[in-house]
Amino acid sequence: MYNPIFSKCNNFTEAKTVRASGLYPFFRPIEKSEGTIVTIDGKRLIMLGSNNYLGLANDQRLKEASEDALLKYGTSCSGSRFMNGTLDLHEKLEEKLAQFVNKEAALCFTTGYQTNLGSLFAMLDRSDHVIVDRYNHASIMDGIFLAQGSKRDINLHRFKHNDMIDLEKILAKIPIDEGKLIVVDGVFSMEGDITPLVEIRALADKYKCGVYLDEAHALGVIGDSGRGTCEHWGGNFELADLTMCTFSKSFGSIGGFVAGKEDVIDYIKHFARPLIFSASMPPANIAAAMKALEIMTKEVYLIKNLQENASYLREAFSANGFDIGTTETPIVPLLIKDNEKTFMLWKNVFEKGVYVNPVVSPAVPPQRALIRTSCMATHTKSELDQAIEIISAEAKKLAII
Repeated sequence: MYNPIFSKCNNFTEAKTVRASGLYPFFRPIEKSEGTIVTIDGKRLIMLGSNNYLGLANDQRLKEASEDALLKYGTSCSGSRFMNGTLDLHEKLEEKLAQFVNKEAALCFTTGYQTNLGSLFAMLDRSDHVIVDRYNHASIMDGIFLAQGSKRDINLHRFKHNDMIDLEKILAKIPIDEGKLIVVDGVFSMEGDITPLVEIRALADKYKCGVYLDEAHALGVIGDSGRGTCEHWGGNFELADLTMCTFSKSFGSIGGFVAGKEDVIDYIKHFARPLIFSASMPPANIAAAMKALEIMTKEVYLIKNLQENASYLREAFSANGFDIGTTETPIVPLLIKDNEKTFMLWKNVFEKGVYVNPVVSPAVPPQRALIRTSCMATHTKSELDQAIEIISAEAKKLAII
């Protein structure tokens, strides 16, 4: 029987068309991961598309910490943080995270996505203004949309990417006595560039705004000791009022946290619906994130290795003729600006033994299709050289460079 609710599903044919062409790059199951090397369809590939920046997702110490927590606490907390789902492990990790980012308190969520969803939902109220960079992550926007849908009358303003003149134009038009929150990524996940946080803080102080900083791709990545964007810009952790991060990147786990003043975190704890109505982080994931934080703090050479590999990758791709945009980090986009060529380059590189990520609209603006590459601290120069050679050779065949 025909049911109109499913008509949109029946009419969605784009994925089928791309699958039929052999260019479909998504949902490829990884059979085995050794960090910088993965196995797909029985074939070993250099992984140059992971957010496992420090290589800790494959670290034996994280595996052992996870196993110990599993044996002590079981596989699940079977409840939300609000009720029976808070373990002493949650609170220990939160204390250590707050110290790491120089804040009074921290709060862990089940995923990084939920951290933005819940924190922004809690912080934004009727008639408040939220001002965002146009290239912010989707989870930030969804947190704002959730607040708008529930509370209404929340004013959303978007400024041009990293454009402080545009940001000030927007702020100057908002009444000084109305609630305002500037929300930015520290490192932008597709561009690989860094937000100008010092200028943002200056504007925030001038126009009486709060600053919410998403450090998903910054903690463990930039700054001399991996403490992120605030450290990168001189070590003043007051540049951000609220700092958010996920555990699915440098921390080699899953989950997320937000940190700030104790009373602000306590408020979020009681008003963030994605926290209150979701089961909490499983014990094994908490233990893995805690062990990663310990390693990150003690073994600073990992951050140095990552930053050296990132510089090597950027310089090599740029020297070979790629447009890598404004990246300053281990995220190195190869701007193709054509969807079909992007998919073709992905396929050719994949078949030659390198895993990268093709990114087309709506994930990026139209005419900004790209191949997203990202390196780890654990990549050898030999692996990077091999990947760079293969990608460059295939790009030349397609007249991209």
